[in-house]
Amino acid sequence: MNAQHPAATPYRGYTTPRPTSTHRSSALEVRPTVSARGLTKTYGPTTALSGVDLDLWPGEAVAVMGASGSGKSTLLHCMAGVITPDTGSVLLETGHGVVDVVAGDAEQRAAWRLEHLGFVFQQGLLLPELTAVENVALPLILSGVDRSAAVAHASTWMRALGLDGLEERRLGQLSGGQQQRVAIARAQVGDPALVVADEPTGALDSTTSAEVMRALLDSTTGRGRTLVVVTHDRTVAGFCDRVIHLADGRVVAEEATR
Repeated sequence: MNAQHPAATPYRGYTTPRPTSTHRSSALEVRPTVSARGLTKTYGPTTALSGVDLDLWPGEAVAVMGASGSGKSTLLHCMAGVITPDTGSVLLETGHGVVDVVAGDAEQRAAWRLEHLGFVFQQGLLLPELTAVENVALPLILSGVDRSAAVAHASTWMRALGLDGLEERRLGQLSGGQQQRVAIARAQVGDPALVVADEPTGALDSTTSAEVMRALLDSTTGRGRTLVVVTHDRTVAGFCDRVIHLADGRVVAEEATR
């Protein structure tokens, strides 16, 4: 892992396009997983986003950094369809077609998030009434998958994240790092196109934080998925491929970490 953090460079427009690939002399366009253009959002006199353009690419991890009030969470929520921007567009490439994240009512956006998105939060937001494997299986069950099949698939994700043997434990029987890996497994179980993580290591010590970030990357970008992480921690951002800096609702700088 590259421990160097190059100085941020001024942002001058859209993020750098990724190169096209060729196969038997036929060019194949590499399309971004997420393409956001012209996002604006205000709350009364407060401007949360002011014309944000951003592309997230397949197999890429992007960290979003900025001071409190810079627009980080608002950007994340707009890309996830939790809130709608005042203006602008967000398009998601699901692998089965492009979804317009901004379109649709709240119920339609909720259904889209369940199908195409995975979330990891700072506190995990796991349900204490459920076992670890039931927490992981929950998105599948809510999608209508048979419970036994959902639990079986959830168990494979727990094994992949080093949680084998902990399936029937309650949250109080798991360490903080184990709980976050359960949350990561829950985010991945539905095979989402995009995983969004909001301060995923904020409640962990530095050693556990590094372990959780490695698990998060291995299970997302390591499988060709796209990951976006909101963080205040430069060390956490250093695990990602790119760092986007926000200030006053605008992208003001971008840097590569490797």
